[in-house]
Amino acid sequence: MEAIIDILKEASRRIYLNVRDMAGTTDAAGDYGVGAGGDISRKIDIVAEKTVIDYLSEVGLECIILGEECGKVSLSENPRGYVIMDAVDGSANAVRGVPFFCSSLAFATSENLDSITDGVVMDLANGDMYWASSQKGAFLNDKRISVRMENPIYRIIGINVSGASRELTDRLQPLFEDNNHIRHFGANALEMALFARGLLDAFVDIRGKIRIQDIAAGYIMVKEAGGLLVDETLQPLDADLDYGTRISFIAASNEKVLEAVTAGIKLS
Repeated sequence: MEAIIDILKEASRRIYLNVRDMAGTTDAAGDYGVGAGGDISRKIDIVAEKTVIDYLSEVGLECIILGEECGKVSLSENPRGYVIMDAVDGSANAVRGVPFFCSSLAFATSENLDSITDGVVMDLANGDMYWASSQKGAFLNDKRISVRMENPIYRIIGINVSGASRELTDRLQPLFEDNNHIRHFGANALEMALFARGLLDAFVDIRGKIRIQDIAAGYIMVKEAGGLLVDETLQPLDADLDYGTRISFIAASNEKVLEAVTAGIKLS
């Protein structure tokens, strides 16, 4: 059987081919009920997930799939591990045709984030593929990538504030007032990939809402690109793969940036 990373890459390519012409069309939408992750499933989500399930079944990967929409799908009685899937991250962007959405596929050997060995984030708007394997580095297509270590001309910080409470925005206010350029694009996995590429200096999501499926591939990407990834207590990020798990995290390119980002905000 092919290496896990190659299987995830091919599954991602197939998603791209099957959904790239759907974005921004009426065919992308539709209400297919609430998925396992808690959000409304759209047709583009369903098509993308079916693409992955069909392909993994075709190649005989013995695994348990943990999907954003489909929930837990077992492809073997003796699985090698877990495929953590958000087949379309940034569904709202995809349905509207905003060109910032992706697929996120990761493989874990046990039931926690720290066991993730491989991850692929496919930019479904342009076909760029970000991927990483444990101890082998992070890549954009065929080029190795890393977080930005040198002092930037402009410090750019991604902050997910979607659905944030007034209390949370008040806590984050110092980041908006400091000499930072704030961005929020609407797809955590792809934003983490941009961070791993060195285009963002930090990425902050302390809403306590993010699901495992949203960050699994980004998790290994950030680590392999040399970035720091901590929870809301500033401890190394880890969590179980349960559907009820919700995460807060901060990704930073180095300790200096992490200190600058966290200095002015109140963490739990």
